[in-house]
Amino acid sequence: MKDQTQDAGRCPLCGGLKVPGLATFTADLGFGVVVVRKVAGNVCDQCGEQWITPSVAKGLEAIVERTRRERHQVEILEWREGT
Repeated sequence: MKDQTQDAGRCPLCGGLKVPGLATFTADLGFGVVVVRKVAGNVCDQCGEQWITPSVAKGLEAIVERTRRERHQVEILEWREGT
């Protein structure tokens, strides 16, 4: 997923249109995996590339850090604002 601070209109990779959508974020921590479903952002209608806002990225980083600290082998969540 890319940071959404770029132009929200066109995909810089293929020229497709960025539209609001949901994505699944995954992170492999080496000892475990984090999966966060239904992450809000923009998705290219042609190539499927995904962009998220800086506030969503910060929330995902917090989830990954908490999972790393607690040493969970598998963490599967559904995105909620303020997670």
